[in-house]
Amino acid sequence: MSDRLEAYATLAFVLGRTSSIRGAVTVTNLPSRSAPLLARTVSSLQELSGGRVILGIGSGGMWDSIVKMGVPRLSPGAAVREMEEAITLVRALCGGGEPVTFDGEFYRVSGLDPSPVAAPLIWTGSNRPKSLAVTGRLADGWVPMLGADWLSPVFREQRPLIDAAAVAAGREPAEIASIFNFGGLITRDPLSSTRDPEGRWIGGSVDQWVQEMSIGVREHGAAGFVYREPGDRSPSSAEAVARWAREIVPAVREAVAR
Repeated sequence: MSDRLEAYATLAFVLGRTSSIRGAVTVTNLPSRSAPLLARTVSSLQELSGGRVILGIGSGGMWDSIVKMGVPRLSPGAAVREMEEAITLVRALCGGGEPVTFDGEFYRVSGLDPSPVAAPLIWTGSNRPKSLAVTGRLADGWVPMLGADWLSPVFREQRPLIDAAAVAAGREPAEIASIFNFGGLITRDPLSSTRDPEGRWIGGSVDQWVQEMSIGVREHGAAGFVYREPGDRSPSSAEAVARWAREIVPAVREAVAR
């Protein structure tokens, strides 16, 4: 959208201004980016940032906006097949080795030299059976859609599909991390209830955030969190992000380490 900053330009700026955090676009809208060029982009950012990039990838969303860029509209099934090819090709074009030739349904390259830089971790935002299966076969991490966390029916129904696909591909399900969009308000005082009637996390005080996130890591295998404020507060305010980074995240790390 014209009123938003371009994701990878923003990511490059943030990585250039920091030295220890990792950066990811969650998630890259694949149909609007060529997989070979995407491989070049993420491998360049890996090199320049000292390996601090994660590739978030999806099969496409906001199709009405995508087609305005001249990209042909794909059916849901075709979009998932394109995502699988893209993940395969990005991995092949990173980490050095012999020139890559790939003849797929959506991508064709011939004798393309791979980057010597190792491929980044790859996370998906999949939410349907076929794309969840791709995640189980190929991805390193999964970001459940719709703000679903470990108590959500979405997570409980979809994560087993990823695990089954991983096992079928000869992988350990634990190889695929779960990273949660964990949205809510950071309040000054504790809330009487930190979840709504449907069980969705709504926020609370710093201590309540720390307790809930620590439980997510220790008891439910949460490997990471993506903070966002709820509702119309997107993008998140600078004040909220600062409190998240300076007060909540270090306390969660300390609690989990204990």
